[in-house]
Amino acid sequence: MKRAETGTATDTKPSRKRRAGLAALALLAVGAITLTACGGDKAGTAGSDNNAKSQASVDEQAAKDASDARISITPKTGADNVSINSGAKVQVAEGELTSVTMTSVADGSDVEGTISEDGSSWAPDAPLERATKYKIAAKAEDGKGRKAAENSTFTTVSPEHSFIGYYTPENGQTVGVGMPVSINFTKAIEDKKAVQSAISVSSSSGQEVVGHWFNSTRLDFRPEAYWQAGSTVTLKLNLDGVEGAAGVYGVQEKTVSFKIGRSQVSTVDASTHRMKVVRDGKVVRDIPISAGSDENTTYNGQMVMSEKFTETRMNGATVGFTDDDGKGEYDIKDVPHAIRLTTSGTFIHGNYWGADSVFGSVNTSHGCVGLNDTKGAKDTSTDAYWFYTNSIVGDVVIVKNSKDKTVDPANGLNGWNMGWSAWKAGSAV
Repeated sequence: MKRAETGTATDTKPSRKRRAGLAALALLAVGAITLTACGGDKAGTAGSDNNAKSQASVDEQAAKDASDARISITPKTGADNVSINSGAKVQVAEGELTSVTMTSVADGSDVEGTISEDGSSWAPDAPLERATKYKIAAKAEDGKGRKAAENSTFTTVSPEHSFIGYYTPENGQTVGVGMPVSINFTKAIEDKKAVQSAISVSSSSGQEVVGHWFNSTRLDFRPEAYWQAGSTVTLKLNLDGVEGAAGVYGVQEKTVSFKIGRSQVSTVDASTHRMKVVRDGKVVRDIPISAGSDENTTYNGQMVMSEKFTETRMNGATVGFTDDDGKGEYDIKDVPHAIRLTTSGTFIHGNYWGADSVFGSVNTSHGCVGLNDTKGAKDTSTDAYWFYTNSIVGDVVIVKNSKDKTVDPANGLNGWNMGWSAWKAGSAV
């Protein structure tokens, strides 16, 4: 056992001579490997050249097979604060679009759109939703029927980073000669010049129309004198993409037109307790009225009708007339034939609770102009009914000889109480 173990151990260790031979063989092997590597460099280069030529051939063939149609999607993938009106579109050169799909990433709902007749472009049919992520997938073919495809994913502008303007009057409406174009923005506007420059108001009468900023959110437009009767006024809002404040962009593209009706201007004389209604230069009615009492006088000045209500509730508490218990000094739930003249609560309206003898002889109201009426707003014989049915939003009521001040031009649609030079000074362009 012991010799066997020793023999086994010896067998596992080569002799010095054998080790030398193995070393030589190793060197030869390394040399062979080295020679093979060095010799293989040329062979490898040749192989790479062949591969390169082969790949070039493939690329060349692929290029020949590639579609000439070049699709361009706006906006690019990853864009944000994208316009909801004109921000998304697809165009193709040297080919025709075969299909375009646009979907909301969140719920997969489709956005309807139309490919142009010549197949060169596509756009959504309606404005997009704000703060929404969309995906567009477009396909096209060139003249040889070779196909091309392109995709884009983007996010539209959020309400926090956008603004719109609420305007009056409405499209297609017929209004009186005193109706200004009044726009109230949903965000404070810092760059008034940029915003106003993107808005135009024009009249078929050719009258010069100028904008005036009452504050950072309200911009009104009017001519120097009342609109000409029968004219048409057009408002264009080209606010899409306009930066109104840092990082806040407009999202509106809108054109609105409205008609100016006949001219009707009614003048209330608080001292004589009468109102003369003048239509197209002729007095058509002389109405007895009751204006604000000495304690609660009616504003003087030119006031434009902004709203009409067949019946409405009037509660003194909403305009500061309260008793010691905090409740309104009056609370009439069915005031008939009410027409708003100021934001602060001045109306010209029917009055059924006052004696008939009041009208034309004494001022008794809390600041409104009262006309004789009956409860229910259905008596067609009353002065209030006649005036209400013969008035339209935008008509003018002028109050004079009251013991109060002239109404603030910003209180309602009453910019006519500002001189023309002062009005123009409030323009940002």
